[in-house]
Amino acid sequence: MSTQPLDFIGIGLGPFNLGLACLTEPLDELNGLFLESKPDFEWHSGMFLEGAHLQTPFMSDLVTMADPTSPYSFLNYLKAKGRLYSFYIRENFYPLRTEYNDYCRWAADQLSSIRFSTTVTAVTYDETAEEYVVTTEAGESFRARRLVLGTGTPPYVPDSCQGLGGDVIHNSRYLQNKEALQKKKSITLVGSGQSAAEIYYDLLSEIDVHGYRLNWVTRSPRFFPLEYTKLTLEMTSPEYVDYFHALPEQTRSRLENQQKNLFKGIDGELIDAIFDLLYQKNLAGPVQTRLLTNSALHSAAYDDTSGTDTGGTGTSGTYTLGFHQEEQGKDFTLETEGLILATGYKYTVPAFLEPVKDRLMWDGQGRFDVARNYSIDTTGRGVFLQNASVHTHSITSPDLGMGAYRNAYIIGAMLGYDHYPVEKTIAFQEFAV
Repeated sequence: MSTQPLDFIGIGLGPFNLGLACLTEPLDELNGLFLESKPDFEWHSGMFLEGAHLQTPFMSDLVTMADPTSPYSFLNYLKAKGRLYSFYIRENFYPLRTEYNDYCRWAADQLSSIRFSTTVTAVTYDETAEEYVVTTEAGESFRARRLVLGTGTPPYVPDSCQGLGGDVIHNSRYLQNKEALQKKKSITLVGSGQSAAEIYYDLLSEIDVHGYRLNWVTRSPRFFPLEYTKLTLEMTSPEYVDYFHALPEQTRSRLENQQKNLFKGIDGELIDAIFDLLYQKNLAGPVQTRLLTNSALHSAAYDDTSGTDTGGTGTSGTYTLGFHQEEQGKDFTLETEGLILATGYKYTVPAFLEPVKDRLMWDGQGRFDVARNYSIDTTGRGVFLQNASVHTHSITSPDLGMGAYRNAYIIGAMLGYDHYPVEKTIAFQEFAV
């Protein structure tokens, strides 16, 4: 058991807590430790499709927006890898997804505060010492005055598909299962957003090679493009966070539903590429594909006796999917052998927090009541949350470009002063009257 209390412990290591590790590494004033259950850094590896890129430019790296001089910047990574000039000549500000993951692994390899293959099982609070006690699966214990939660948002599976048999997959595991999927006679993709569009384009590209039928169904009224105009981007600003956070909870919940296409939409160029590919492939005759909007999935059943296993996948059945066309008010069904759920991610409160549940702040819907400084505990300075706060901090919560800003804010809250100056006003427009 570690007897020396740390200033903070970060639990989970996605890009946001990794950015915090980079920004606190040079600070003698903060002694931190980051615990991650995976054996190394991995960020959405199931979606490393060829050519897939971030939807934010390279300046939304781990550190630049807080400290442009940091040695852990994306540009410094490119220089270290001998690819800086190639990136410059490429004249594209958006890093490839595989490239960004490699950058994060490069940064993690240089840090002394990270422990991989370490699963947290419980967090308790020592009232006498005023310290959190973090216990791991291996029986180790670590003490810290503060926690920073960065466990991320796990894949979301709709209730209608819970416990569904067969080899249904979430899009987060697409690449690992692509070969088996393409051996099936039919594939249905449910969901919308960038991941769904990337998978549809990938499967459509090879539809005539493998001969499957391909369906893409979404409950959205249309295939929404990501809104990326500059005045809209000002909503990822300190002023908008201040404005949104100060709104009543009920108003924030309403806006949360209305603003999804601001960070869950599809890249406009990809939408055009999908249309162009459909046009090209239909020159030789109708392609066996359907795109359906306004269609909400409400039921799913699996029959493991309805097919013949020709793909060596260990399953041979058919899914019967029940949909409701919301504008027409009609129900319909689709049958498919392969099923991909591009249904996004949803935060769940980690079970290891149960012993300290009474020390945390909750809103009227049972979610964390996240303070403006990203704390979620009753003291307002002991437990901080990465991401998972769209309901309190709007679209800035999952935005990579705001990760360094949030970390600068959290570091300032832990130190009691701004080590990394936090911008207060950057927007031309006014959000409040």
